[in-house]
Amino acid sequence: MTRPANDNFLRALLKEPTDHTPLWLMRQAGRYLPEYCETRKRAGSFLNLCKSPSMACEVTLQPLARYDLDAAILFSDILTVPDAMGLGLYFAEGEGPKFERPLREEWAIRDLTAPDPYVHLKYVMDAVSEIRRALNNTVPLIGFSGSPYTLACYMVEGGSSDDYRNVKTMIYDRPDLMHRILSVTADSVTSYLNAQIESGAQAVMIFDSWGGGLSAAAYQEFSLQYMRRIVAGLIKEKDGQRIPSIVFTKGGGLWLESIADIGCDAVGLDWTIDIGEARRRVGDKVALQGNLDPNVLFASPEKIAVEAKKVLDSYGPGNTGHVFNLGHGISQFTPPEHVTTLVNTVHEYSRQLRAQAA
Repeated sequence: MTRPANDNFLRALLKEPTDHTPLWLMRQAGRYLPEYCETRKRAGSFLNLCKSPSMACEVTLQPLARYDLDAAILFSDILTVPDAMGLGLYFAEGEGPKFERPLREEWAIRDLTAPDPYVHLKYVMDAVSEIRRALNNTVPLIGFSGSPYTLACYMVEGGSSDDYRNVKTMIYDRPDLMHRILSVTADSVTSYLNAQIESGAQAVMIFDSWGGGLSAAAYQEFSLQYMRRIVAGLIKEKDGQRIPSIVFTKGGGLWLESIADIGCDAVGLDWTIDIGEARRRVGDKVALQGNLDPNVLFASPEKIAVEAKKVLDSYGPGNTGHVFNLGHGISQFTPPEHVTTLVNTVHEYSRQLRAQAA
């Protein structure tokens, strides 16, 4: 298996030289694109869209048809894993994801088991295979999952939360039950990501969206150690090619060195940390991904270009180890043409920087 024709994303994750700084965007396939909204309408519901391999493939490819992106990311949802555990995922209009059977009772937590990704999540594997075929080795495909702690937040709360009161009460009152949830979920995520790799994903990412809301000690115990376990269990090579992994904790800048030490190839950064400072702190241990504030994309094209260049300048000289991204997911209200400005600026300016350094 050869690398994709445009392999800059994979090269950056592995700290190999690139001819420009590669770029992709978290939530690059989503509601800010009118073509996505049309496909979502045809699907009838968000879950139908996620569970249709052909529609998931269609949506995954939509932003690549518009923009010169350096990677595709599987269109799915982090909550497919707890749904496969039998918690009954549904989406209430205007309220976001909810579970019919949140994990509150001890018996339910003790009975929790890891799903077989080739059985209970076969639609995801079918989508990965279909997307890889459709990409025809042009750019790499990223697979992903939520982190055990982030998934546990939804599984215990039963949906989104402002304060994660039920989760944190369990952490402090019944840490044994929380560790049981996290252990089963870590096993589930490991097998899920490995199945995505076997199905064709060429890199994988763990989204720890809510780990940054933990105390320093609780983050180490209830989030980071389980991501370390997952990374250790991932397939590292497939068909003669390295399969790099990215770990992203929103609000995790305080623990950057600890995250970089868990064995992943790259650390994702939100916009609250200077990427140059992050590079100095982690050295050559990992690549870095990030980290433009998503709200910059509401500004004028001129300001978008200025802010994108600031990130590239802050990262500093050299042509290795940086994947440009937003510091979190793109907003549904983002003007699509502003993304064009961002992509073109990052590619053109990073090439200029390389030419100046040559």
